[in-house]
Amino acid sequence: MGFWSKLFRKKRYQESGSEDWENIVYDRDDVDFTEEEERSRYIANCLEQIKEATKEIGLLTGEYSLITSYLTDMEEIEALPESEREGLDSIAGRLVALEQESKRYRGRKNRMKDADYYRLREHESEIKEGIAKLKECEEYGGKVKQDLQRLDRERHAYEYRREELNSLMDNLRGMTVIFVTAFTMCMVMLAVLQFAFHMDTRIGYLVAVAAVAVAVTVTWVKYTDEDKELHQVEIAVNKLILLQNRVKIRYVNNRNLIDYLYIKYGTDSAASLNRLWTQYQREKDERREFAEAEGKAEYYRRQLLHKLSRYRIATPERWLNQAAALLDKREMVEMRHELILRRQTLRKQMDYNNNVAEIARKEIMDVADKYPAYASEIMEMVSQCGQEDSVY
Repeated sequence: MGFWSKLFRKKRYQESGSEDWENIVYDRDDVDFTEEEERSRYIANCLEQIKEATKEIGLLTGEYSLITSYLTDMEEIEALPESEREGLDSIAGRLVALEQESKRYRGRKNRMKDADYYRLREHESEIKEGIAKLKECEEYGGKVKQDLQRLDRERHAYEYRREELNSLMDNLRGMTVIFVTAFTMCMVMLAVLQFAFHMDTRIGYLVAVAAVAVAVTVTWVKYTDEDKELHQVEIAVNKLILLQNRVKIRYVNNRNLIDYLYIKYGTDSAASLNRLWTQYQREKDERREFAEAEGKAEYYRRQLLHKLSRYRIATPERWLNQAAALLDKREMVEMRHELILRRQTLRKQMDYNNNVAEIARKEIMDVADKYPAYASEIMEMVSQCGQEDSVY
């Protein structure tokens, strides 16, 4: 475009919200899709988001299915005929009675809360990994949050500079209009002096032309420099937005995972869970003294397992530690509430990642539609990344 078309072009800047770390933003206004490098980088970023979201969904699906099977088992137990339920409740009642006897014995000393003990026993095989994972997530979340804050500060700094440049360019456009208007008025006045008063105005014409030429030249040079800087600033803002999108996905996924682990292990931090785990190990050693009572309880646990195995229960062994819930509807309701909450948290993560992938897919297809000349190249990139089926 020429100088005059640049001079009077409209601004394309739009204020963006601060600390919007969940919503994925695509801004193509400053992407030149005729340039192969910019086009490839933009599509590659979209494909990377699809890949990361798909990977996260795959990790979540197994846990989601397991929790669903637990809820299905609860429905199956509650739907048992009364005659079958009586036998089940009888075994569960004896098992609960033995466990209550052990509780009374343990109650003579300062001991770990039973709720914490049984929760950790339920997750005993994975608790060390859970502590390490939770600690890693908390540390990683802090680092990612710092990265997002740093990126926000950088983006705001560039946006502030963009505002300054736009304001300066507006002023230069205004100055140019003033110069042209003043030059026109001078020419009119000189013409009046020449033709109405028969004065020699040749020097005046030369001075007016020289003045406006110098003024417009200086303005043009300064405007061109600021226009180049504005273009670089807009490229930097676009790169920061693309980078923020990737970091946002990691931040939200990590935050949701922390929330899920907090619910799963009934804790509020990795340090708290580690203290409970240390206390649990001591408690476990002390409870070995109750071998006789535990031996009887084990017999009824086998009976309960055998009884549950006769029904359509996917995970009958899970109920060995939840015998009281078979007798007390309130405990069954609390179990269901916790499982539903865990499943909702997983569903939230899955929906978020599905949405991220879908937005990225639509963005790729929209770019291909708007730039048909590069559609085959874009589809080739999609195919190479193994995402062709999901995009279509």
